[in-house]
Amino acid sequence: MTDVADNPLLVPSALPYGLPDYRTISPGDYLPAFDAAFARHLAEISAITADEAPPTFANTLVALERSGEVLGQVARTFYTVSSADATAEIQEIEETLAPLMAAHHDAVQLDAALYARVRAVHDERESLSLTPEERYLLERTYREMTHAGAGLDDAQKARLTDLNQRLSVLTTTFEKNLLADTNDLAVVFDDVAELDGLTEGELSAAAQNATDRGLDGRYVVTLTLYTGHPYLSSLTNRESRRRLLEASRSRGARGNAYDNRDVLREIVRLRAERAALLGYASHAAYVTSDETAGSPEAVHTLLRRLAVPAAANARAEQAALQAVVDAGPHPFPLEAHDWAYYTERVRAERYDLDRTALRPWFDAERVLADGVFCAATELYGITFTERPELPGYHADVRVFEVHNADGSPLGLFLLDLYTRDTKRGGAWMNSIIAQSHLRGTSPIVVNNLNVPKPAPGRPTLLTLDEVTTMFHEFGHALHGLFATVTFPHFAGTAVFRDFVEFPSQVNEMWILWPEILASYARHGETGAPLPPQVVDKLHASEAFNQGFATSEYLAAAWLDQAWHALDVAAADAVTDVAAFEAAALADIGLDNPVVPTRYSSTYFAHVFSGGYSAGYYSYIWSEVLDADTVEWFRQNGGLTRAAGDRFREKLLGVGGSKDPLEAYRDFRGRDADIAPLLTRRGLGA
Repeated sequence: MTDVADNPLLVPSALPYGLPDYRTISPGDYLPAFDAAFARHLAEISAITADEAPPTFANTLVALERSGEVLGQVARTFYTVSSADATAEIQEIEETLAPLMAAHHDAVQLDAALYARVRAVHDERESLSLTPEERYLLERTYREMTHAGAGLDDAQKARLTDLNQRLSVLTTTFEKNLLADTNDLAVVFDDVAELDGLTEGELSAAAQNATDRGLDGRYVVTLTLYTGHPYLSSLTNRESRRRLLEASRSRGARGNAYDNRDVLREIVRLRAERAALLGYASHAAYVTSDETAGSPEAVHTLLRRLAVPAAANARAEQAALQAVVDAGPHPFPLEAHDWAYYTERVRAERYDLDRTALRPWFDAERVLADGVFCAATELYGITFTERPELPGYHADVRVFEVHNADGSPLGLFLLDLYTRDTKRGGAWMNSIIAQSHLRGTSPIVVNNLNVPKPAPGRPTLLTLDEVTTMFHEFGHALHGLFATVTFPHFAGTAVFRDFVEFPSQVNEMWILWPEILASYARHGETGAPLPPQVVDKLHASEAFNQGFATSEYLAAAWLDQAWHALDVAAADAVTDVAAFEAAALADIGLDNPVVPTRYSSTYFAHVFSGGYSAGYYSYIWSEVLDADTVEWFRQNGGLTRAAGDRFREKLLGVGGSKDPLEAYRDFRGRDADIAPLLTRRGLGA
């Protein structure tokens, strides 16, 4: 640990764009840096509230935006590491830090004197000469402070602070338990025959996992964040499939030290109490009141509208799968662990398409350079140069410098592709440095995936789903890179939760776009492009299995809503997590045991340790905009600079600096139409 004066987290980085020099940072530097940054931020807030001049936009709102820069930088640096390389030491720091961060956030957001100044400026807003971004900053700051509880009395604020601190501890505990149990439940196979159906690269990754755990000669398959697993579509051994899915579904619910049931029940209860304290009927009502949805009822209307046809489609798909099983030599009732495997058999029969055989055409390096980057260059003119001399936070992290079409520097993009025991599950984007004209900062963003790492010297071959994830997360990265705002409040992806997935979903459209697919989908050994007839079959089968895909997603979104619709008394009454889940899924008609929810509660990290509580619906909510935007691109030239520049200017570039639905109308010329989404997911009827 270094002295505070020399702490590398508190000294401006000499690296390009202010990239933190992770080579100089040790775990012992984090807590002292946070302590110093907390104190500096509180001093900045005190200077605002002690100002004897009447509150103005400049001496209150602008001053507030200038404050906290050091704390924000320290926090982004730390949480980038804690999510992607959470060693035991980093986890311990995060547990210590969680209540401190919550308390500090409340000390600022609930500051009565600061709130009074913001409110005074807000009351005079009609008489002020403000730019649209300034006006929106004033409105959002006042709204967010009010929403956070700044208008409560002192006793209520004290209870609110206690609740927030306890919740911060519980959500950190949930994530820690999930990571530990996920690692503990990685499935060990003794005989390679048990993994029949996997590719050579997949077997190599499983063997390397075993070696890394001191299990030479065996094979270890690690779990994904969601319920299913990519290997379920390939494994011919039914018992191996059963073991893999059973391990996944048991996470956080085994009665061991990592059991998350009591943790999540307390989270639900405290969130309900906090919502009541803030004047809302439920946590879902509290959350959606400050999203584009506006209310839980609006969310429920959409979810129920989609659930009925999705469940019906899933039952029809199930019948088709059962027919294949029944036609085999040893019929049996189809179970959840069989779905993916027999889906590929039906897909092969119906479309003459085996998606599991496509890996040789999806080399990760080509997907990145000739797919993801290529599409961005064609659309927006930006270019990428790898900077291997710049350090990441882990040896696997790669750093790329991004330039605009005119050669001007834009920012840095970091890619952390591979899974490891210290990385949380799933895939995500986050900002290490947020763009702001006020602060003179340019963006640094990172994409994290969890692709199994093959043995040294072997190529990384992706599934089509992993290709989709790479394009999706890069859509978030583009949002973070392109947003050009004055105030850090609006930087990058700082938009409403039920809007943030929209740009990332749009970026998926380029995966099968002819020019892009021809560029990256080349056979790793022969260099041959993906055959045109295979591409035609991929397009023809796009709506295939959408009953299952939509149902498993909607089931998880409904579980999130069901938990967070509870008031305190109802939350106290829940004693059996599994029974609560079953009742909730039956309520919406998604209780098909062969189609399990994409996330069960005990490993639903999005809502119990991430930022999606009462907001997991946002993926399908945003997809309405996404599907409508895909139609716009097709009608306006597709992969062209003109189309890309309009999307960048009207949507990606504004970040959170205007109402997102207003930004959408600026781009599209009207509100979004739901019809393209219904067609995409086979729900049009």
